[in-house]
Amino acid sequence: MTVGSPRSSLVASFSRTNLRVNLDGVSVSPSSYYWAQNQPYKIEFEEEKSSEGPPPIQQEGKGTEIMSLHLLPYDLLLNIASYLEYVDVHVLQLTCKSLYYSFTTRPVYRKLATDLLRRCRPLPLKGFQRLGDLSTNRLIYSVNKAHQYEHAWLVRAPRPIGSGSTTADVINGTVRIHNNYLDRENLQGSTAMSSPKNWYKVVRAPPGEEVDWLSPITSSYTLCATKSGKVVCWDVQTDACLAEWNPGERWELWKCRVEFEDKMVYFTMAKVLHGSYDDSRVMEFSLMRLQFYENSLGKKTACPTFSPVTSFKTVGVVMNIFLLDPSARLLSAFVWVSSSNTIGLFVLLDWEKDEYVFIDTGIECVMSSNWSCILFQRNIVIHCEDSDAAFQHFYPLALLESHSRRLKTKGATPTLSGRLTPSESIVKRFTFPAPRHHSIRRLTNLNVAGVTPITLLPQPIISSPSPSPAPIAPVSILNPNPYPFPPWYPESAHFVRQWWPTLPSVPRISCTVVLLASHDPVTHKTRFVLAQHYFRVPMRGADWNDEVEDGMSNATYATGVAATAGSSSSTSTPVPTAREDDSITSPDLIIDDDAMRLWYVSTPFEVVCLEDPSLEEEDGDGVQERPRPLVAVDFGHAVWIEYYDKQVQSEGTRRTHSKATRSHDNQKQQHQDEEGSSTDQQHDDFQEPQEFQEHKRLRFVTFPPFTDDGRIRDIREGWGGAEVRTLNIPPELDLHSVETINIDQSQGAVILSVKEGKIFILCYE
Repeated sequence: MTVGSPRSSLVASFSRTNLRVNLDGVSVSPSSYYWAQNQPYKIEFEEEKSSEGPPPIQQEGKGTEIMSLHLLPYDLLLNIASYLEYVDVHVLQLTCKSLYYSFTTRPVYRKLATDLLRRCRPLPLKGFQRLGDLSTNRLIYSVNKAHQYEHAWLVRAPRPIGSGSTTADVINGTVRIHNNYLDRENLQGSTAMSSPKNWYKVVRAPPGEEVDWLSPITSSYTLCATKSGKVVCWDVQTDACLAEWNPGERWELWKCRVEFEDKMVYFTMAKVLHGSYDDSRVMEFSLMRLQFYENSLGKKTACPTFSPVTSFKTVGVVMNIFLLDPSARLLSAFVWVSSSNTIGLFVLLDWEKDEYVFIDTGIECVMSSNWSCILFQRNIVIHCEDSDAAFQHFYPLALLESHSRRLKTKGATPTLSGRLTPSESIVKRFTFPAPRHHSIRRLTNLNVAGVTPITLLPQPIISSPSPSPAPIAPVSILNPNPYPFPPWYPESAHFVRQWWPTLPSVPRISCTVVLLASHDPVTHKTRFVLAQHYFRVPMRGADWNDEVEDGMSNATYATGVAATAGSSSSTSTPVPTAREDDSITSPDLIIDDDAMRLWYVSTPFEVVCLEDPSLEEEDGDGVQERPRPLVAVDFGHAVWIEYYDKQVQSEGTRRTHSKATRSHDNQKQQHQDEEGSSTDQQHDDFQEPQEFQEHKRLRFVTFPPFTDDGRIRDIREGWGGAEVRTLNIPPELDLHSVETINIDQSQGAVILSVKEGKIFILCYE
């Protein structure tokens, strides 16, 4: 038997007959056979292995014995497991009963759980459970389930849970279906598999209310904001309202953050007091807290409760609010300073005090850029992305504290203190794919309607640093931006960090998914593509290991939507301390450049967009808001609703089927092939949908994941294809009535709310 790891040069060969161990005067730890005979638990999620005992040790000479692999001391086997991946461990478990027990232990699966978390793949936990709360059986099951999600979704479409099993399989106990949303684990003796609702659940939305915003809070609850201003917490299992906050007037939910350790949810509500889109605009924000009560098993012990935290006012056009660290009572906001067209930074260093910081950063507000705010150690980082590069501007908290001011009264509005440039700025280029005609590789040979290829990128191309001291947005020389601004502009941008419970040894990584749009002024049609990449804070490898060593890996929930797009050109930001990390001097810098590789869903499509009237529109003194696309993202995943041409899809499907079956009717086959050939040309050149398109479908994509060593793994390393897939939906779900869409990759679920006051929770495997 040969045991090896692709991440290491260590390769150890073992045989049941050739491993000799000198036992004279050597003290060893108990063997794996000892652990097999003294196992305190039984894994109920795996099939029973053979009951045959280990073969006896064969005597060959004085002082020597021939020892089989399964009789090695457990600490040696555990050391071997530290170099193996999930598939390798699973293969060893199938070898014999002794090795099965030796490699089905908590230390082994904690290592495998760490590998998943380092690839930014969460475990399917119940409620507010933490990893330390899991029993060994539940830890093993969670790791197995998370690996199944990761592997399956890279090579095929997510399919309804239990769709590959029959009722007889369930009755005989050969299939165990579990999803925390469905709250169903063991279906032995049940014929429920025949029910079409077996893989999804329908719960009610707040009665008599229109849903304005919806998000799952773990697998047990949903948090819903209505257009009347209410915020409602709903129990997924009992389909009942658990708690409600009703301010009695119209507020909008702007930001939500989950704190798993404290079992709390913080969210900010906003309303406009007066003013238009200029520096005279005054807004009021209310910060609320929702406390949950659960035991270590993830079961509710009491109903959650709403409580106010603080309230504050702002001056100017607020672009976004960021709950940086609720435990430290730290909050920030981006404010557009219209008089100078720059970004203003508003900070509450302690929201329990009547102190604030409001500065003009001097960073030009390019409306075609996407903005986010991140807390790194003791720095507030302004993260900005334009069409060609990413920028990070650092403001130490100690520097901001020196510019703090005190409010004259509790309800007073803040004033701008002046301009303060960042203490440091970093510029990092994006790496674009090669032109389609010579370097694009597809992850599959399929070319049928309904399957869209993702572009794979070549290795990063590093250009010479710019002689200009300002952070000019650089452009890759050999691989130009395939979707430059203009005409492609960001319709929506999503910044996602690891929101799930994690471990101290797992470094933090962020993911950006941008929906790019291009509008044709002649035909008035809009085409969309998706672009995705990873990034770290800071965007250089020097501080990467320091962050891990400091243990700064607490779970974070920060899914922000960036600023709106406009018609400004992409120009440099006037920050004098910026520098580019172009030279590759360490593996960490290589990893940074690997993260900046852009991945595209490169075949244009038409996403469904909804027009939501804002508060200003209803009052008659505001500007018209852009339509809201029905797109949801989770780390490395995206799901959306799009229009499609049903006739073109059916023709492409018939062509593929005719080629596979080799029909005896040559004339019919030739006719189908001709139709299919025309279909392929339509897909390659992007056939615009009809003006009044009636057909919609639910689409899903998994982007290439980060590996546990920080590199992106593509097809060259054996992960298989990553394609845009069409998801099955229940027959009673009408995509025309969908108002909101969400995705929870940890549970394999897509959550959609519809106008009829229902919430569909679709569970896939």
